[in-house]
Amino acid sequence: MSSARSILAASFHPNRVGQSSAEDTALRGLVSLGWHFPMERLPGSLHRFNHHHHRRGLFKLKLVGTQTHPEIQLSYSGDGTAHEGDEIRGKRKPRSGAAAAGRGGRGASAVPAAAGRGAAARPALGAAGAEEGGGGGGGGRSPPAGPGGGHARGPSPRRAVPVYALSLRVFWPLVTGLCTALLCLYQALRGGAAGEGAAEAGSVPLLKGSALLLLGCLLARCCGAAGGGPRPGGVRAAAAAGGSRRSALESFYARQLRLSPHVLGHSKAHVGRVVAELVRAAKAQGLQPGPLALSLRGDFVRIGSAYEQHKVRSPDCFDILVPLRLPPHLEPQPRCADGLGPRGAFVCGLRARAGWPRRYRPFAEGFCVELQGRSHLSSGLVLRWFQGHLQRCLGAVRYRLQERCRISLSACPGRPPTLHILPCSDYVCCHISMAVRLIPAIPLGDALYLTALPPGGPQAPPAPEALWGLNASRQEQRLLSWLKEQAPASSCHLKCLQILKGLRDLRGQGLEEPFCSQWGRVLSSYVLKTALFSLLLQGPLEAWDERFLLERLEDLVLYLRDCLRKQVLMHFFLGNASLPEAVALPRFLKEAAPVNLLAAFDGPTLDLAAFQLINTWIQAPHIIRMYSSPRYLRPAPTPCRHVAEARQEPSGE
Repeated sequence: MSSARSILAASFHPNRVGQSSAEDTALRGLVSLGWHFPMERLPGSLHRFNHHHHRRGLFKLKLVGTQTHPEIQLSYSGDGTAHEGDEIRGKRKPRSGAAAAGRGGRGASAVPAAAGRGAAARPALGAAGAEEGGGGGGGGRSPPAGPGGGHARGPSPRRAVPVYALSLRVFWPLVTGLCTALLCLYQALRGGAAGEGAAEAGSVPLLKGSALLLLGCLLARCCGAAGGGPRPGGVRAAAAAGGSRRSALESFYARQLRLSPHVLGHSKAHVGRVVAELVRAAKAQGLQPGPLALSLRGDFVRIGSAYEQHKVRSPDCFDILVPLRLPPHLEPQPRCADGLGPRGAFVCGLRARAGWPRRYRPFAEGFCVELQGRSHLSSGLVLRWFQGHLQRCLGAVRYRLQERCRISLSACPGRPPTLHILPCSDYVCCHISMAVRLIPAIPLGDALYLTALPPGGPQAPPAPEALWGLNASRQEQRLLSWLKEQAPASSCHLKCLQILKGLRDLRGQGLEEPFCSQWGRVLSSYVLKTALFSLLLQGPLEAWDERFLLERLEDLVLYLRDCLRKQVLMHFFLGNASLPEAVALPRFLKEAAPVNLLAAFDGPTLDLAAFQLINTWIQAPHIIRMYSSPRYLRPAPTPCRHVAEARQEPSGE
């Protein structure tokens, strides 16, 4: 049996090992554990090696000698054939010059990079593999060599052979192409051996072969697309695409749509104070002409998205209903204006409790028009009177509010007046210019109001002045409150409405006239809100949790698409008998005729709107990125002075 010293003197590389099983194991463990480390780490490696093999009763290594000429003493313990005191002595194999320079010029460097850090990362892997039949152990543990015999040299440790997986997407097209090529070759050879008489038909087998090749490729493609069920890669790609779409929508909502509750609260409070001053002054002045004229009731009703928690972008626009009071003993009598105007329009007749005496004639001449032989209250005349009345009261209110803000009133023909509020002091800490639309309303009871019909559009004919529209904003607010109680605490139904309104506005910036103006009218905020109400009551409210934002938003888009294609979206309150019992409707709404909100638009316009809606949803991340430049982003509101002061206060106070 050759000594360990002679083996190491020949070569200490792990591929050259001794014939003895014990020496073979010792040298493998030595090279993999200690010989790949600097000299200062060699004792620790030997300690780990001894600890690993001491439990198996094999041998023990001990470091003796100097640092430049180390000697390792090998002590056997086992079957009595061990050679006590054998020594393993050798010098370290120097590294290449570049590697030595990288180590900073150490005299004792590691073995070449072929051994690398893989053995250092797993200290006992070489020895354990030799003992237990591992990859580098040479086929299992061998018995100790006898005095007169030896064992064949075990296999050297090799790197793991890479395993290549068979790709069916490549294998089947290759097999199909090879078989088709062989078939074409066979057809060509048989056609050539048929003789000169078949030379003219020689192109037929080639044509058949080309057809078979094409058919084989198509078959392989179909089999690859349909076989195996859903692939994990496709599922991961779909999940990644859905995650990127949701992140884009969430970022769009947070950066451009979401309103600060603090800023919105300050703006609503300031609007309420200014409007209260104006309504109080208008009521006091309206009582002066006498009891036979219109006057303000003295209160106002907050309506619109700002008060329903789905306002987007900036709290700079508000809607306020200003109820009016008819002269005493006069009551409104609304009825549907069938054939006189668009669907959903009403006319307001007047009924006197004791007949129409002569003293009501001035009021009838100033505010009523004749329609079908009867006197009806005119929305146009009431609107013009309301504009002039507010304008006359504005001077006194402007004087009282001069230290808080500057106010002005603008009026357009056929539209409600707009009150502009510009803060000029620290009374409103957020310093946002606001526009408040003041809408005169005739109260009908049960929180229902008649308001003037908005203009149909630039090309639409003007509506008769006797027509009115029905406002059920208070019913909508009650429905939203009921939905908030029934839905989960983290419901996303209002967030879906806000995101859809934001996408509608972004898409409108890239459209051209005349469809651009029709796009905003077809997908008005009221239409979007009506579609949301209808979809909410079709399924369980638990499905509107924040986790399912993307799914519910897609459902809302598809529901709107179907409504636009069918050209039908019914008014949610007029003639709707499927509302829950918790949302009690006035009798007037229940008995009213159903109204299609899309009846005013032609088929091509609705089809184009449906196409643009789906296109907007599909390209939502691209559209958001396109219009997310600084010139499209809304300016951030000025930080509130009270919030800034609260942040600067010491935490202990």
